[in-house]
Amino acid sequence: MNQKTVGFAMCGSFCTFQKALLQMRKLVSLGYHVLPIMSQNAYSTDTRFGKAVDFISEIELICGEKIIHTIHDAEPIGPQKMCDVLTICPCTGNTLAKLCLGVTDTAVTMAAKSHLRTKGPLVIAAATNDALGASAQNIGRLLNTKSVYFVPLSQDDPINKPNSLVAHFDLLPECVEQALEGKQIQPIFKEI
Repeated sequence: MNQKTVGFAMCGSFCTFQKALLQMRKLVSLGYHVLPIMSQNAYSTDTRFGKAVDFISEIELICGEKIIHTIHDAEPIGPQKMCDVLTICPCTGNTLAKLCLGVTDTAVTMAAKSHLRTKGPLVIAAATNDALGASAQNIGRLLNTKSVYFVPLSQDDPINKPNSLVAHFDLLPECVEQALEGKQIQPIFKEI
């Protein structure tokens, strides 16, 4: 069996980084080669959830690879077929909008555009406070886009953040496997 490569792109939903890293470790433990990719904001911003340099060290240790974090370095991902599947985990509302409009101003959006150019599967693990508001139309468009798959979503705090949806990160490995077979895991929207 050939080892499959998962491009693992991360955007700035910093509060979900620990959940994302847990799934990154899981993919490695399942035998996938994981190629790390980060937006410039995710790569360089210190927050109350941790320092950028600590996340960089941890990710590079998990993957055994340097992080792709520039548009220039992300562009060859598609033409060179560097990934069998690409996941954006976490994927912010900002990145959802950019994907819908074809904006490629980060390493993550360039990686997605480059990968989709070769009809490779893209798995989105969304985490956004406006998923049921301004981002709803973008989720709808992407659900109708060939080669794009979603990790199932739920409201994470329906009382205090009624428009917020977060992916069930623990389903990422299964979603990756299904996307490699051209299938969307169901149901897409789950109860908490």
